[in-house]
Amino acid sequence: MKKKPMIDKDGEVRELTAEDLKLFKKTSLVLPEELLSVLPKRGRPKKESPKVSTTIRLNPDVLEFFKSHGRGWQTKVNEVLSQYVAKHR
Repeated sequence: MKKKPMIDKDGEVRELTAEDLKLFKKTSLVLPEELLSVLPKRGRPKKESPKVSTTIRLNPDVLEFFKSHGRGWQTKVNEVLSQYVAKHR
C-alpha cells in the first residue's frame, strides 16, 4: 500500500488513519536521550513504602460498619489498625 502524504497542496495536515497510527514509534525510540531525561515522567509517582495487598477474614458486622461509610473504607480500616499498632508497640 502506498503511503498518503500527510500534508495536502495547501499545507493542511490530513486526518490520521488507523494505518498511520500503526506506523508511529515510541518517543523513547525517536527522541534524543538529553530531551528524554528532562521530560516529566508519566503516571503516579512511586511510593517509598507501598501498601501490600492481602486477604483477611473479618466479622460480618465489622466489615459492614466500615463499608457503610462509603468509599475509602479500606483506608479507614488501615488507619484504625495503624493506630492500634502504634499504641501497642
